[in-house]
Amino acid sequence: MIRMRRGVVKEITSHRPGVTELLVEVEGNTQKAINYDELTGQVRPGDEVILNTTAVYKKLGTGGAHFVVGNLSHPEVDVTEIGHIMKMRYSPCQVKVLSVEEPDSPFAEAMRQASSLKGIPVIIGTLHSMIAPAAAALKKLRQGQLKVAYLMTDGAALPLPLSRLVYELKQKGLIHRTVTCGHAFGGDLEAINVYTGLLACRAVVKADVIIVAMGPGIVGSASQYGFTGVEQGEIINAVNILGGKPIAIPRISFADARERHRGLSHHSRTALGKIALTKATVTLPKLAPDKMELVLQQTEVSGISQKHDLAIIEARPALEALKEYDIKVTTMGRNVEQDPEFFLAAGAAGVYVSELV
Repeated sequence: MIRMRRGVVKEITSHRPGVTELLVEVEGNTQKAINYDELTGQVRPGDEVILNTTAVYKKLGTGGAHFVVGNLSHPEVDVTEIGHIMKMRYSPCQVKVLSVEEPDSPFAEAMRQASSLKGIPVIIGTLHSMIAPAAAALKKLRQGQLKVAYLMTDGAALPLPLSRLVYELKQKGLIHRTVTCGHAFGGDLEAINVYTGLLACRAVVKADVIIVAMGPGIVGSASQYGFTGVEQGEIINAVNILGGKPIAIPRISFADARERHRGLSHHSRTALGKIALTKATVTLPKLAPDKMELVLQQTEVSGISQKHDLAIIEARPALEALKEYDIKVTTMGRNVEQDPEFFLAAGAAGVYVSELV
Protein backbone atom coordinates (compact mmCIF):
# COMPACT_ATOMS: atom_id res chain seq x y z
CA MET A 1 0.00 0.00 0.00
CA ILE A 2 2.98 2.33 0.52
CA ARG A 3 6.02 2.34 -1.73
CA MET A 4 9.05 3.44 0.33
CA ARG A 5 12.52 4.25 -1.02
CA ARG A 6 15.69 5.81 0.34
CA GLY A 7 16.87 9.05 -1.19
CA VAL A 8 19.46 11.79 -0.70
CA VAL A 9 18.60 15.49 -0.55
CA LYS A 10 20.41 17.27 -3.39
CA GLU A 11 18.98 20.78 -3.24
CA ILE A 12 16.46 22.95 -1.35
CA THR A 13 14.31 24.63 -4.01
CA SER A 14 11.87 26.65 -1.88
CA HIS A 15 10.61 27.16 1.64
CA ARG A 16 7.52 28.61 3.25
CA PRO A 17 6.22 28.16 6.80
CA GLY A 18 5.87 24.45 7.51
CA VAL A 19 7.01 23.19 4.11
CA THR A 20 10.35 22.69 2.40
CA GLU A 21 10.43 21.73 -1.27
CA LEU A 22 13.53 19.93 -2.45
CA LEU A 23 15.19 17.80 -5.07
CA VAL A 24 16.21 14.29 -4.08
CA GLU A 25 18.23 11.61 -5.76
CA VAL A 26 16.21 8.42 -5.67
CA GLU A 27 16.54 5.25 -7.73
CA GLY A 28 19.12 6.91 -9.94
CA ASN A 29 16.97 9.95 -10.77
CA THR A 30 16.68 13.50 -9.42
CA GLN A 31 13.05 14.20 -8.55
CA LYS A 32 10.91 16.62 -6.55
CA ALA A 33 10.02 15.97 -2.92
CA ILE A 34 8.16 17.73 -0.13
CA ASN A 35 9.16 17.82 3.53
CA TYR A 36 6.72 18.93 6.25
CA ASP A 37 9.12 20.53 8.70
CA GLU A 38 6.89 20.12 11.75
CA LEU A 39 6.45 16.41 11.04
CA THR A 40 9.90 15.26 10.04
CA GLY A 41 12.17 18.14 11.08
CA GLN A 42 14.45 20.28 8.97
CA VAL A 43 16.24 18.81 5.96
CA ARG A 44 19.60 19.82 4.51
CA PRO A 45 21.49 18.94 1.34
CA GLY A 46 23.23 15.61 1.86
CA ASP A 47 20.65 14.23 4.29
CA GLU A 48 19.55 10.65 3.70
CA VAL A 49 15.75 10.44 3.81
CA ILE A 50 12.98 7.86 3.58
CA LEU A 51 10.49 8.77 0.86
CA ASN A 52 6.91 7.78 0.15
CA THR A 53 7.12 7.38 -3.63
CA THR A 54 3.71 5.74 -4.17
CA ALA A 55 1.84 8.51 -6.02
CA VAL A 56 4.69 9.38 -8.37
CA TYR A 57 5.15 5.69 -9.14
CA LYS A 58 1.43 5.32 -9.90
CA LYS A 59 1.31 8.61 -11.84
CA LEU A 60 -1.62 9.81 -9.72
CA GLY A 61 -3.01 13.31 -9.38
CA THR A 62 -1.08 13.69 -6.14
CA GLY A 63 2.01 12.36 -7.87
CA GLY A 64 3.90 15.55 -8.55
CA ALA A 65 6.40 14.90 -5.77
CA HIS A 66 7.60 12.35 -3.26
CA PHE A 67 7.02 12.95 0.46
CA VAL A 68 9.66 12.73 3.16
CA VAL A 69 8.61 10.21 5.81
CA GLY A 70 11.76 10.34 7.92
CA ASN A 71 15.21 11.88 7.97
CA LEU A 72 17.81 9.20 8.64
CA SER A 73 20.55 11.79 9.06
CA HIS A 74 18.60 13.63 11.79
CA PRO A 75 16.01 11.13 13.01
CA GLU A 76 14.95 12.68 16.34
CA VAL A 77 12.15 15.24 16.33
CA ASP A 78 10.52 16.56 19.51
CA VAL A 79 7.01 17.83 20.25
CA THR A 80 5.79 20.62 22.50
CA GLU A 81 4.33 19.57 25.83
CA ILE A 82 1.05 21.45 25.49
CA GLY A 83 -1.83 19.83 23.61
CA HIS A 84 -2.92 16.20 23.36
CA ILE A 85 -5.38 15.91 20.46
CA MET A 86 -4.08 13.58 17.76
CA LYS A 87 -4.86 13.95 14.07
CA MET A 88 -4.31 11.18 11.50
CA ARG A 89 -4.87 8.97 14.54
CA TYR A 90 -3.33 5.51 14.75
CA SER A 91 -1.30 6.02 11.59
CA PRO A 92 2.52 6.08 11.58
CA CYS A 93 2.29 9.83 10.94
CA GLN A 94 -0.20 10.76 13.66
CA VAL A 95 0.21 14.42 14.62
CA LYS A 96 -0.26 16.03 18.03
CA VAL A 97 -2.01 19.40 18.02
CA LEU A 98 -3.41 21.87 20.53
CA SER A 99 -7.07 22.16 19.53
CA VAL A 100 -9.22 25.13 20.44
CA GLU A 101 -11.62 22.92 22.40
CA GLU A 102 -9.23 21.25 24.85
CA PRO A 103 -8.66 22.57 28.41
CA ASP A 104 -5.05 23.64 27.77
CA SER A 105 -6.14 25.95 24.95
CA PRO A 106 -6.27 29.69 25.74
CA PHE A 107 -9.57 29.66 23.83
CA ALA A 108 -11.19 26.83 25.79
CA GLU A 109 -13.58 29.09 27.69
CA ALA A 110 -14.63 30.96 24.55
CA MET A 111 -15.30 27.65 22.85
CA ARG A 112 -17.33 26.34 25.80
CA GLN A 113 -19.59 29.37 25.50
CA ALA A 114 -19.80 29.33 21.71
CA SER A 115 -22.96 27.76 20.34
CA SER A 116 -24.06 29.99 17.46
CA LEU A 117 -22.64 31.61 14.34
CA LYS A 118 -25.10 34.47 14.89
CA GLY A 119 -26.02 34.85 11.26
CA ILE A 120 -22.49 35.15 9.88
CA PRO A 121 -22.26 34.38 6.15
CA VAL A 122 -20.36 31.16 5.35
CA ILE A 123 -19.19 30.65 1.76
CA ILE A 124 -18.93 26.91 1.04
CA GLY A 125 -16.89 25.64 -1.88
CA THR A 126 -15.77 22.25 -3.04
CA LEU A 127 -12.48 22.69 -4.88
CA HIS A 128 -9.60 24.45 -3.12
CA SER A 129 -9.13 26.94 -5.95
CA MET A 130 -12.60 28.39 -5.31
CA ILE A 131 -11.39 30.27 -2.25
CA ALA A 132 -9.28 32.72 -4.28
CA PRO A 133 -12.01 34.43 -6.40
CA ALA A 134 -14.36 34.58 -3.43
CA ALA A 135 -11.73 36.11 -1.13
CA ALA A 136 -10.52 38.51 -3.85
CA ALA A 137 -14.03 39.83 -4.43
CA LEU A 138 -14.57 40.35 -0.69
CA LYS A 139 -11.35 42.35 -0.36
CA LYS A 140 -11.85 44.49 -3.45
CA LEU A 141 -15.53 45.31 -3.00
CA ARG A 142 -15.30 45.98 0.74
CA GLN A 143 -11.88 47.67 0.55
CA GLY A 144 -10.30 45.19 2.92
CA GLN A 145 -12.67 46.01 5.78
CA LEU A 146 -13.90 42.45 6.31
CA LYS A 147 -12.03 39.91 8.42
CA VAL A 148 -12.08 36.65 6.46
CA ALA A 149 -11.38 33.26 8.01
CA TYR A 150 -10.62 30.16 5.97
CA LEU A 151 -11.73 26.82 7.40
CA MET A 152 -9.98 23.89 5.70
CA THR A 153 -11.70 20.52 5.95
CA ASP A 154 -10.07 17.11 5.62
CA GLY A 155 -11.72 16.25 2.29
CA ALA A 156 -8.44 16.41 0.38
CA ALA A 157 -4.89 17.39 1.45
CA LEU A 158 -4.50 17.21 5.21
CA PRO A 159 -1.51 19.55 5.79
CA LEU A 160 -2.55 23.16 5.20
CA PRO A 161 1.07 24.31 4.61
CA LEU A 162 0.99 22.38 1.32
CA SER A 163 -1.22 25.13 -0.14
CA ARG A 164 0.80 27.81 -1.92
CA LEU A 165 -2.52 29.54 -2.57
CA VAL A 166 -3.44 29.99 1.10
CA TYR A 167 0.07 31.26 1.84
CA GLU A 168 -0.29 33.85 -0.93
CA LEU A 169 -3.81 34.90 0.11
CA LYS A 170 -2.61 35.44 3.69
CA GLN A 171 0.47 37.35 2.56
CA LYS A 172 -1.71 39.67 0.48
CA GLY A 173 -4.31 40.17 3.21
CA LEU A 174 -7.22 38.37 1.53
CA ILE A 175 -7.41 35.77 4.31
CA HIS A 176 -6.70 36.78 7.90
CA ARG A 177 -6.68 33.51 9.87
CA THR A 178 -6.95 29.83 9.06
CA VAL A 179 -8.53 26.94 10.96
CA THR A 180 -8.01 23.26 10.15
CA CYS A 181 -10.63 20.74 11.25
CA GLY A 182 -11.06 16.99 11.31
CA HIS A 183 -7.77 15.35 10.39
CA ALA A 184 -6.56 18.43 8.50
CA PHE A 185 -3.82 20.24 10.40
CA GLY A 186 -1.44 23.16 10.23
CA GLY A 187 -3.87 26.09 10.44
CA ASP A 188 -3.48 29.03 12.78
CA LEU A 189 -6.03 27.18 14.92
CA GLU A 190 -6.90 23.50 15.14
CA ALA A 191 -10.40 22.12 15.63
CA ILE A 192 -11.77 18.62 16.15
CA ASN A 193 -14.60 18.83 13.62
CA VAL A 194 -16.33 21.18 11.20
CA TYR A 195 -18.81 22.41 13.85
CA THR A 196 -16.15 23.58 16.28
CA GLY A 197 -14.08 24.78 13.34
CA LEU A 198 -16.93 27.08 12.30
CA LEU A 199 -17.49 28.24 15.87
CA ALA A 200 -13.77 28.98 16.27
CA CYS A 201 -13.88 31.19 13.18
CA ARG A 202 -16.66 33.20 14.82
CA ALA A 203 -15.82 33.10 18.53
CA VAL A 204 -12.01 33.15 18.40
CA VAL A 205 -11.03 34.68 15.06
CA LYS A 206 -13.96 37.14 15.21
CA ALA A 207 -14.42 36.74 11.47
CA ASP A 208 -16.98 38.72 9.48
CA VAL A 209 -17.06 36.05 6.77
CA ILE A 210 -16.02 32.39 6.75
CA ILE A 211 -14.88 30.54 3.62
CA VAL A 212 -14.98 26.75 3.90
CA ALA A 213 -13.38 24.37 1.42
CA MET A 214 -11.12 21.35 1.38
CA GLY A 215 -7.40 21.62 0.72
CA PRO A 216 -5.75 20.87 -2.64
CA GLY A 217 -6.55 17.57 -4.31
CA ILE A 218 -10.26 16.70 -4.44
CA VAL A 219 -10.87 12.97 -4.88
CA GLY A 220 -13.48 12.02 -7.45
CA SER A 221 -14.87 9.27 -9.63
CA ALA A 222 -17.50 8.88 -12.31
CA SER A 223 -20.01 7.61 -9.73
CA GLN A 224 -22.75 9.82 -8.35
CA TYR A 225 -21.60 9.84 -4.73
CA GLY A 226 -17.94 8.86 -5.10
CA PHE A 227 -16.21 12.20 -4.54
CA THR A 228 -15.09 14.10 -1.48
CA GLY A 229 -17.02 17.22 -2.52
CA VAL A 230 -20.20 15.66 -1.11
CA GLU A 231 -19.09 17.40 2.08
CA GLN A 232 -20.50 20.67 0.70
CA GLY A 233 -24.03 19.46 1.41
CA GLU A 234 -23.10 18.32 4.90
CA ILE A 235 -21.42 21.68 5.66
CA ILE A 236 -24.56 23.52 4.56
CA ASN A 237 -26.46 21.49 7.13
CA ALA A 238 -23.85 22.28 9.81
CA VAL A 239 -23.98 26.02 9.10
CA ASN A 240 -27.76 26.03 9.42
CA ILE A 241 -27.64 23.99 12.63
CA LEU A 242 -25.28 26.59 14.09
CA GLY A 243 -27.36 29.57 12.98
CA GLY A 244 -25.16 30.82 10.15
CA LYS A 245 -26.06 31.83 6.60
CA PRO A 246 -24.73 29.30 4.05
CA ILE A 247 -23.77 30.49 0.58
CA ALA A 248 -22.88 27.61 -1.76
CA ILE A 249 -20.47 27.90 -4.67
CA PRO A 250 -21.60 25.71 -7.58
CA ARG A 251 -18.98 24.01 -9.73
CA ILE A 252 -19.55 25.31 -13.26
CA SER A 253 -17.36 24.77 -16.30
CA PHE A 254 -17.60 24.79 -20.07
CA ALA A 255 -13.93 23.93 -20.52
CA ASP A 256 -13.95 20.48 -18.93
CA ALA A 257 -14.05 17.77 -21.59
CA ARG A 258 -15.98 15.39 -19.32
CA GLU A 259 -19.71 15.55 -20.02
CA ARG A 260 -20.59 15.03 -16.33
CA HIS A 261 -18.83 18.31 -15.52
CA ARG A 262 -20.30 20.36 -18.38
CA GLY A 263 -22.28 23.33 -17.17
CA LEU A 264 -23.28 22.57 -13.60
CA SER A 265 -21.06 19.68 -12.51
CA HIS A 266 -22.59 16.45 -11.29
CA HIS A 267 -20.66 17.19 -8.07
CA SER A 268 -22.86 20.23 -7.43
CA ARG A 269 -26.00 18.48 -8.57
CA THR A 270 -25.39 15.73 -6.00
CA ALA A 271 -24.07 17.80 -3.08
CA LEU A 272 -26.71 20.52 -3.39
CA GLY A 273 -29.59 18.50 -4.81
CA LYS A 274 -29.20 15.31 -2.74
CA ILE A 275 -26.86 15.71 0.27
CA ALA A 276 -27.91 19.12 1.58
CA LEU A 277 -31.05 18.73 3.67
CA THR A 278 -31.35 22.42 4.55
CA LYS A 279 -31.51 25.59 2.49
CA ALA A 280 -28.59 27.64 1.18
CA THR A 281 -28.20 30.52 -1.22
CA VAL A 282 -26.61 29.19 -4.40
CA THR A 283 -24.86 32.01 -6.25
CA LEU A 284 -24.79 31.69 -10.04
CA PRO A 285 -22.72 34.04 -12.22
CA LYS A 286 -24.30 35.84 -15.14
CA LEU A 287 -23.26 33.89 -18.24
CA ALA A 288 -23.86 34.02 -21.98
CA PRO A 289 -27.56 33.27 -22.69
CA ASP A 290 -27.03 29.71 -23.99
CA LYS A 291 -24.78 28.77 -21.06
CA MET A 292 -27.10 30.43 -18.54
CA GLU A 293 -30.05 28.51 -19.96
CA LEU A 294 -28.25 25.18 -19.57
CA VAL A 295 -27.16 25.88 -15.98
CA LEU A 296 -30.64 26.99 -14.94
CA GLN A 297 -32.13 23.89 -16.56
CA GLN A 298 -29.65 21.75 -14.62
CA THR A 299 -30.61 23.40 -11.33
CA GLU A 300 -34.24 22.63 -12.11
CA VAL A 301 -33.73 18.97 -13.07
CA SER A 302 -31.44 18.30 -10.08
CA GLY A 303 -33.90 19.83 -7.61
CA ILE A 304 -31.50 22.58 -6.57
CA SER A 305 -33.83 25.41 -7.57
CA GLN A 306 -36.66 23.90 -5.49
CA LYS A 307 -34.52 23.28 -2.41
CA HIS A 308 -32.33 26.40 -2.35
CA ASP A 309 -32.49 30.12 -3.12
CA LEU A 310 -30.75 31.06 -6.37
CA ALA A 311 -29.00 34.40 -6.76
CA ILE A 312 -27.71 35.42 -10.20
CA ILE A 313 -24.74 37.73 -9.77
CA GLU A 314 -22.59 39.89 -12.03
CA ALA A 315 -19.31 38.31 -10.98
CA ARG A 316 -16.73 39.97 -13.23
CA PRO A 317 -15.47 42.19 -10.37
CA ALA A 318 -14.05 39.00 -8.84
CA LEU A 319 -11.93 38.30 -11.91
CA GLU A 320 -10.81 41.93 -11.92
CA ALA A 321 -9.79 41.50 -8.29
CA LEU A 322 -7.72 38.41 -9.07
CA LYS A 323 -5.88 40.43 -11.70
CA GLU A 324 -5.49 43.45 -9.42
CA TYR A 325 -3.95 41.36 -6.63
CA ASP A 326 -1.87 39.35 -9.13
CA ILE A 327 -3.28 35.99 -8.02
CA LYS A 328 -2.65 33.34 -10.66
CA VAL A 329 -4.94 30.51 -9.63
CA THR A 330 -5.77 27.39 -11.64
CA THR A 331 -8.32 24.61 -11.51
CA MET A 332 -7.49 21.19 -12.94
CA GLY A 333 -4.55 22.88 -14.67
CA ARG A 334 -6.71 25.56 -16.32
CA ASN A 335 -6.35 29.28 -15.61
CA VAL A 336 -8.98 32.02 -15.57
CA GLU A 337 -8.73 32.65 -19.32
CA GLN A 338 -9.14 28.95 -20.10
CA ASP A 339 -12.06 28.27 -17.72
CA PRO A 340 -13.68 31.64 -16.89
CA GLU A 341 -17.07 30.24 -15.83
CA PHE A 342 -15.49 28.20 -13.04
CA PHE A 343 -13.88 31.28 -11.50
CA LEU A 344 -16.92 33.47 -12.13
CA ALA A 345 -19.02 30.96 -10.17
CA ALA A 346 -16.64 31.11 -7.21
CA GLY A 347 -16.34 34.88 -7.44
CA ALA A 348 -20.12 35.31 -7.50
CA ALA A 349 -20.27 34.13 -3.90
CA GLY A 350 -17.78 36.78 -2.82
CA VAL A 351 -19.63 39.51 -4.69
CA TYR A 352 -22.94 38.43 -3.15
CA VAL A 353 -21.56 38.36 0.39
CA SER A 354 -19.80 41.73 -0.02
CA GLU A 355 -23.25 43.25 -0.60
CA LEU A 356 -24.87 41.17 2.13
CA VAL A 357 -22.59 41.94 5.07
